[in-house]
Amino acid sequence: MTVDVEQAYGVCRQIARREAKNFYYAFVALPKAKRNAICAVYAFMRHADDLSDDETKSREARRADLDTWLEAWHRAAQGGSTDDPVFIALRDAQTRFHITTDLLDQLVQGTAMDLHPAHANHGAAGSESVHPLHFDTYETFDDLYRYCYYVASVVGLVCIRIFEYRDPRAEKLAEETGIAFQLTNILRDVREDAERDRIYLPLEDMERFGVPINEILHLKNGHHLTLNQRELLEFEANRAEHYYKSGEALLPLIAADARPALWVLISIYHRLLQRIEQKNFDVFSERVSIPTITKLAILARGLLRTLANRLRGTN
Repeated sequence: MTVDVEQAYGVCRQIARREAKNFYYAFVALPKAKRNAICAVYAFMRHADDLSDDETKSREARRADLDTWLEAWHRAAQGGSTDDPVFIALRDAQTRFHITTDLLDQLVQGTAMDLHPAHANHGAAGSESVHPLHFDTYETFDDLYRYCYYVASVVGLVCIRIFEYRDPRAEKLAEETGIAFQLTNILRDVREDAERDRIYLPLEDMERFGVPINEILHLKNGHHLTLNQRELLEFEANRAEHYYKSGEALLPLIAADARPALWVLISIYHRLLQRIEQKNFDVFSERVSIPTITKLAILARGLLRTLANRLRGTN
């Protein structure tokens, strides 16, 4: 059965509504064409994530699946026949909002970053205590920044093309806003990541605060954090706070009809970081999250901003 563009966007909206969690609350505040395009990008990224995260397969098999799927997308993007609704919608969004194929390829590269570990821990701080376990780690913050760029900043660079902007400063600010979001995710997910043999806290920072890898693995089930461990997590949170300032600076540089959506997204993620800080960085006894009622309150404020913009006729 042939899928037209509107039907394809409908499929993408369903995927976003089902899977996007924090992101979807921001999507609602966008005008229809931009909302459709964002949902298409999200659905594309979601499928790439699912292929990368399929732990029933080896890393090599997952990389092969991603390569095959990406080749199919390239054929579709070049005008080839496809019945994949995500490809159909994304191809339309790409044309409407001038999203380069290179940026979309980088999105897929970001989802595959964990299939190409930057460093398998052998002899790093505390590693002798966890042998024979080996962790995917990042030696320095510069190494981690590169990872965050591909898994989060590229998303921001795609989004601002849909949001629309003229000032070239928006690109660096979008990159750094993505860093803020991903550092927040890393802080929230320290325990879950460690249980999957992944440590995203830079090894140089762990050594600086005297926190060996085995301590991160054992911090769960309500175990009390030591002063060193809290100071390590606070140090990373302060980095995230610094990058959230870029999000504030980005808002006035994008089209007015997209500012409420970006404001909603920044507000939800920043509120998550604030909740982690309020819990004194105990991200081990339970997963920190934002209550749905809080997200809805933020969305309501965003929608009021949208209405105010329309009443003013702001562009």
